[in-house]
Amino acid sequence: MFSRMFARTSFKHAVVEGFHPLVHHRRYATAASLNQTEVAKFAAIADSWWDLEGPFKPLHAMNPARLTFLRSTLCRHFGKDPFSARPFEGLKFVDVGCGGGVLSEPLARMGASVTGIDVVEKNITIARLHADLDPVASSIEYRCTTAENLVEEQMTFDAVIALEVIEHVSAPAEFCKSLSALTVSNGATVVSTVNRSMRAYTSTIVAAEYILQWLPKGTHQWSSFITPEELVLTLQRASISVEEMAGFDFDPLTGQWSITDDISVQYIGFGIKNS
Repeated sequence: MFSRMFARTSFKHAVVEGFHPLVHHRRYATAASLNQTEVAKFAAIADSWWDLEGPFKPLHAMNPARLTFLRSTLCRHFGKDPFSARPFEGLKFVDVGCGGGVLSEPLARMGASVTGIDVVEKNITIARLHADLDPVASSIEYRCTTAENLVEEQMTFDAVIALEVIEHVSAPAEFCKSLSALTVSNGATVVSTVNRSMRAYTSTIVAAEYILQWLPKGTHQWSSFITPEELVLTLQRASISVEEMAGFDFDPLTGQWSITDDISVQYIGFGIKNS
């Protein structure tokens, strides 16, 4: 099915001071994929985005592996040098569901012109505050909006990236259509999520949320997980052809994540927008 498989806080105080007066909710009734329950869930822990020992600790730990996959696939697709310090120079990326900017910032440092969007206004406030600490990251355009709204504005990007987002939306098919509409012809769309498997249920919900308590209880709903086959079909119907897929594996001894060909739990897919 695939062409090939990829082988395997001082700031926190500034955040609290910075966003507290701005906290209020916007409504995005036109966004068909928006899940208000999920929005409220992440708004409740938004001030912890850059707390490396907080609820987003697993995401920070996974980031190097995610970036390795992105560097490899996107450099190959766009004909860029993967060994360059700024391989994404000249490319426009959008980070959909950017949260506090954990992925947007390194993408900007790798040379991309980055737009980060999120429906939680607290997340965007925190992302802006943290980006301002770095002259390169401060170039990121953060917006509190939805992918659907960007489509209405007729915005397009060389690469559309939505990592660990699709399992939190109410209408995955509509969400993927929006991602496709934001991607230029022959551009790249990258999506990561959690497989709906018993192994994923055991590791991401039972272990991560209840036993190890890495994540707040209720962060994930097993019924919202998406199998790789479902993701490929959904993206295909949205004119995105998945070309490469890889899994993420966690080593409890080192506390590090690595890329693997095992997609039974967490996985990532790279696709190309059909011309």
